[in-house]
Amino acid sequence: MSTNPDNALAQPVGTTLERYIMRKQSEFAYATGELSQLLRDIALAGKIINREVNRAGLSELKGAFGTENVQGEQQQKLDVVANIRFIRALKNGGQACAILSEEEDEIIQTGNNQGRYVVAMDPLDGSANIDVNVPIGTIFSIYRRITPVGTPATKDDFLQGGRKQIAAGYVLYGSSTMLVYTTGHGVVGFTYEHSLGEFFLSHPDLLIPQNGKIFSCNEGHWFDYPEYVRTYLMECKRKGYTGRYVGSLVADYHRSLLMGGIYLYPPTKKKPQGKLRLLYECYPLAFLIEQAGGAAVADANGTPILDIVATDCHQRSALVIGSTNMVKEIAASATATAKLS
Repeated sequence: MSTNPDNALAQPVGTTLERYIMRKQSEFAYATGELSQLLRDIALAGKIINREVNRAGLSELKGAFGTENVQGEQQQKLDVVANIRFIRALKNGGQACAILSEEEDEIIQTGNNQGRYVVAMDPLDGSANIDVNVPIGTIFSIYRRITPVGTPATKDDFLQGGRKQIAAGYVLYGSSTMLVYTTGHGVVGFTYEHSLGEFFLSHPDLLIPQNGKIFSCNEGHWFDYPEYVRTYLMECKRKGYTGRYVGSLVADYHRSLLMGGIYLYPPTKKKPQGKLRLLYECYPLAFLIEQAGGAAVADANGTPILDIVATDCHQRSALVIGSTNMVKEIAASATATAKLS
């Protein structure tokens, strides 16, 4: 490699998110610039949260906030900060008429009733890991509203079903900060360059390997898992697969997307419907994984996540997601176990 400084200066910087969105705008179903602006607003909020995460240890943003969210979970200080930052960015952007957040009981009206989109989000997934420097993330899902423009949005705008998403993705705050999203035309990833304050295209066409050798699940729930799940996990161990689980959905999912693997949060005796939230965790990640060539199912019957009918904004679901052949294997395990019972 040349050490000539002139050569180094001549190297291209890369494609920014802004430039990429402009170039691809014609692929959007409604190419009016509104969805493009919405993606920019999400990216801006991601930059702000990246800053807050990086300085959390120095700005007293670690630890519990002292309240519970609608899920009955203890809110962390950064949960609250992330929620405020994303809501503010989406309100100021003007394209979202309403927001559904994990941290809020009710739909948040932005006051932008002329806006044509609604956004469902988990502002900060994996926040229990904040204090120990484990990667965390933001998950988002975008729908084109179905209620009349000019009126307040309703829950019907959010309960259209996973197949109606027009964009979805996540921001991962880790050793590098990445924005990964789809608009139904494949999956792209952008890495944040701190010194320039820009997201640059780093993964232009993300495709998950069809097979993998990594499984991610909380084995602490082993005895609460259905028999077919335990059977599948035992088979993974017999094959010498690697177990990796950090407890941040975005982080474990991102690993599987890049390297091939499977993430499981099956039903348990305590939570027979599953634990993860359908609208702002399962739906967006399932949309994205299918666009990357993977699969996502909810149960032993192999029901695709995107085919589940949502009836409540904070509905929970089980989730098995990742490399297609690995997802098929756990479905086969369920079938075989059922025949033996």
